[in-house]
Order: sequence, then C-alpha cells, then structure tokens
Amino acid sequence: MTESTNGRQPGPERHRGAVTLRRDAIPPSTADQKLLDSHHRDDWKTKDAWRALRILSEFVEGFDTLADLPRAVSVFGSARSAPDSFECELAESLGAALAEAGYAVITGGGPGVMEAANKGATDAGGVSVGLGIELPFEQGLNAWVDIGIDFRYFFVRKTMFVKYAQAFVVLPGGFGTLDELFEAITLVQTKKVTRFPVILMGTEYWGGLLDWMKRRMLDDGKISTMDLDLIQVTDDVAEAVRIITDADPAQGQR
Repeated sequence: MTESTNGRQPGPERHRGAVTLRRDAIPPSTADQKLLDSHHRDDWKTKDAWRALRILSEFVEGFDTLADLPRAVSVFGSARSAPDSFECELAESLGAALAEAGYAVITGGGPGVMEAANKGATDAGGVSVGLGIELPFEQGLNAWVDIGIDFRYFFVRKTMFVKYAQAFVVLPGGFGTLDELFEAITLVQTKKVTRFPVILMGTEYWGGLLDWMKRRMLDDGKISTMDLDLIQVTDDVAEAVRIITDADPAQGQR
C-alpha cells in the first residue's frame, strides 16, 4: 500500500457502482452490484428515454447510499485553495468541530477546501462524505472521503447536498461555490427548505459581495432586508457550529 502525497494512508477501498467506500464505511457484505448503465448500444445512449433512466439511477444510488447518514452539514469552497491557506485551515477546524458535534461532513469530494473539511472530520472520528462530479478536469475524490459518490448530473448532486444536510457552510471559492451559495439562499428564501442556516466563513473574502448586495440589490428593491438576514457571516468555528445546532430541532431532543 502506498502512502498518498498528503501523508494519508488510502486504506482499503471498495467500488459499488458509482460509489466508493473506504475504511470503516465498507460494509461486511462482499456481494457485487451490477452497474446500472449496462447498455452499450450507441443508439440507446443518444435517446432521452435512456437518459431519463440514467438520471433516475443516479437519484436511486444517491438516496440508497446516503439514507442512513447521520445528520450532516454541507461545506463548500474552492478546489484551488492551497493546503496552508487561511480557508483550508479554517475548513479543517470546521470539519473537526462538526464531527465532534455529531454531524457528518459533506463536500464536493475534491481538493482544496473540500479536502481540508473532509480531513478535519475524518481525523475527529466523524463521517466524511464526498459527492464528486464528472468533469473534463476531474481530479477524483480526495483520500479523506469515507463515502464517495461520483455523479454525472449537477442537479442530482445538488439534491443530495441539500436533502441530507442541516446547514450549508460556504468558504472562499469560485463559480461553483457561488452557484451552491445562491441556490441555497434561494431555497430558503422561497421556503423550499426551512430552518436551514447558510453561513459564510471568510469575512474579508465575502465582504465585497455582501456590500454589493446591500448597495445594489437591496437599495434597488431586488431583495429585502429579511432576505439578507438569511445569510450569517463569521470566522469563528465555534459560532458557526452553534448557529447550526441552534437551528437543528434534533439537538433540542437530545
């Protein structure tokens, strides 16, 4: 067994269709599962009916794999962040704190901020999940992911980020991170999800965007003050976890 470049031992690994299971997440059963997309005729692959079945299979795979996941928090941030950057150090601390509070940590499964959050959760003894996406420049799931799923379709992946999370925490990132941020805010604003904190970490990084939202969007009447209140901003890991637990009805039952 070779050691990964970050010093993490990959450990045992099993692929179950689109799913990668590592370490303690590997089930005792050794039965293989058939791949859902077993049709190889080119004419089938170009038809919408087949695409619909393939989309359905991704939903089924995601739901089946994550159904028994403990309460979780989705963490977003740049794949391009250096390991020694402020946001990666923050993400690792956040991942550990969430695991210690009893939450699984869900990320996009890539490098940078995502890898740091997964590492923090795994090191703290928590469940670390990576939801990857098929891209031309895909780098694969990072070595700290215990349960990993690779998706073809962004909208299926987005459903999994929301369905199995009690909150979103968004660290500095690019277009993909902004996409997830504004999708989460829209879902809360339109009451598609309730009691769902959206937390920005990296106050200096997000400051310009928030100022623009206040000066342009709010002043122009495109959003309301209540809409801005849907976003909470902090660089304090303990405060971020407190915001999440305070909004989680399950915490009050413990």
